[in-house]
Amino acid sequence: MADVNNDSLAQPTARRRLWRPMLIMIGVVLVIVAIIAGVKFAQISAMIAQAKQPLPAAVVTAMQVPFDDWQPTVTAVGSIKAVRGVDVTTEAGGIVRSIGFTPGQEVAAQALLVQLNADSDIALLHSLEATADLAAIVLKRDRAQLAVNAVSQAQVDTDNADLKAKLAAAEQQRALVAQKTIRAPFAGRIGITAVNPGQYLNPGDKIATLQTFDPIYIDFNVPQTQLEAIAVGQKVSVTADGLSNQTFTGRVSTIDTRFDPTTRNVTVEASVANPGKNLVPGMFARAVVDSGAVLRYLTVPQTAVTYNPYGTTVFIALSSKNDKGEDVLTAQQTFIKTGPTRGDQVAILSGVKEGDLLITSGQMKLKNGSPVQIDNSAAPLNDAAPTPQEH
Repeated sequence: MADVNNDSLAQPTARRRLWRPMLIMIGVVLVIVAIIAGVKFAQISAMIAQAKQPLPAAVVTAMQVPFDDWQPTVTAVGSIKAVRGVDVTTEAGGIVRSIGFTPGQEVAAQALLVQLNADSDIALLHSLEATADLAAIVLKRDRAQLAVNAVSQAQVDTDNADLKAKLAAAEQQRALVAQKTIRAPFAGRIGITAVNPGQYLNPGDKIATLQTFDPIYIDFNVPQTQLEAIAVGQKVSVTADGLSNQTFTGRVSTIDTRFDPTTRNVTVEASVANPGKNLVPGMFARAVVDSGAVLRYLTVPQTAVTYNPYGTTVFIALSSKNDKGEDVLTAQQTFIKTGPTRGDQVAILSGVKEGDLLITSGQMKLKNGSPVQIDNSAAPLNDAAPTPQEH
């Protein structure tokens, strides 16, 4: 009996020894779980507290939406052309005796440009004039003799024809002498010449280019779809590269009578005032034609508009109260419909109204309800006719 009791007492003791490490491990695990739970609870509490804090205001630029006048225009590129321009040449050949102009100067109509040697032609002219004078004397004498029937009427007719022939020969020679004196056909500016005194000129050789600069033409092409917007007499503004900050005004003078069958464009010609003679034939220029009545649009900078696949939007700054009762500005996104553009500006047809405080830049970081702070120290460009600047 004693042995049986001893074995019964030893078994619970062994069991207790086996459970003790397990209980310790379970306690350690519970402690670790409690630590992790405490850390997570602290993190979540910090995030909740941070979420309750107001978001910092985004710095943006903004402007009140105004109405502005829009003049419908047709814009095209073209070439400057002289109203009158010609390559001065010679009809007759000869040696250059003198040059009566300086390249680049303004010359008057009929001003002497080049004098060719005409000594032999003038001498021949004098001989022909003397022959014609003699024929006139013979005709006069024979007419007197005809009155007393000393000569026949046939003789007088022959004398009359001979006089006319000799006068015609003298006139032809006089015209040849005049061809040796080359004059300006109209007033204008004479160009560079390669002719020098003593040089022989053949008929048709170019002496220099003579062109009238004021007024001056610009020729530009307009597509068929815009023809109805062009009419004779419309105002034209012209600008050209190299003539910065200069705009020349004129009027549409002519519309060509046919379209180019390849491009379906028609050529339009405008006469432009050029008092300073800064526009030169052959220059590349831009023409803006005022077409139609002046329109009024809500006008904003193009930087204010965001174009998305789902629509065109802008952000408007609205005034509201925060939790503390303070006045704050928040962003509100709205869909709009845009109209024509010009320079840095775009017209808005619907979606905003006059006087709305429109955010013009910085809207990429906004969403509905975002607080905003306006700082217009670096406002975007808002020019109807910007001029590119090189720095």
